[in-house]
Amino acid sequence: MTEQNTQTPPPAADQNAPVVNPQAVYIKDCSFEAPNGPFVTTQGNPQVNLNLSTRATALAQDMHEIVVQVNLEAKAGDKVVWLLELQQAGAFLIRNLSAADLGQVVSIVAPNYLMSFARSTVSELVVKGGFPPFLLPLVTLHARAQQQAGQQAAAAPPASSVN
Repeated sequence: MTEQNTQTPPPAADQNAPVVNPQAVYIKDCSFEAPNGPFVTTQGNPQVNLNLSTRATALAQDMHEIVVQVNLEAKAGDKVVWLLELQQAGAFLIRNLSAADLGQVVSIVAPNYLMSFARSTVSELVVKGGFPPFLLPLVTLHARAQQQAGQQAAAAPPASSVN
C-alpha cells in the first residue's frame, strides 16, 4: 500500500490584510548645546521645557515617514544649562487601512513607537553633555491627536446645507 500525500499547502497570506511595519528608524536631525558646559551652578534640578510635535509625509504609495520632533530647554534661573533638538524618524510600510485608521497610525501608533528611540537618544545626549540623565516623560499622543483634530475641525469652514 502506498502512502498518499494528503497535506494541503499553507493558505496564502491575505493580500488585503492591514499592514503596519516599521522599515527603518533613524535620527533625521539632532543638536545638543551646553553653552557653559556642565559648570553651571544650579540649586537642584534645572527647569526643563518640553515642546513635542509630530508630522507624517508620504514617501511612496504605501511608505510613510513619521517624524517626532523633540525640543528641550533646561534653564537654571535665567541661564540656559542645555538645549536639545531631536528629529527621531521612521519609515513605515502602511497599507490596506481606512482613512480613519491611517490617521490613527500616523498620528498615534507610529509616533508612540518612535518615542522609545527618542527617549534613549535624549538621555544619552544629555549624559554625554556632562549632565545627569534626562528621561522624557510619558506623553499621551492619543489626547494630542484628538486635540489637533478638534482644532482642525474648528478652523474648517462650516459646511453649507442645501434645502
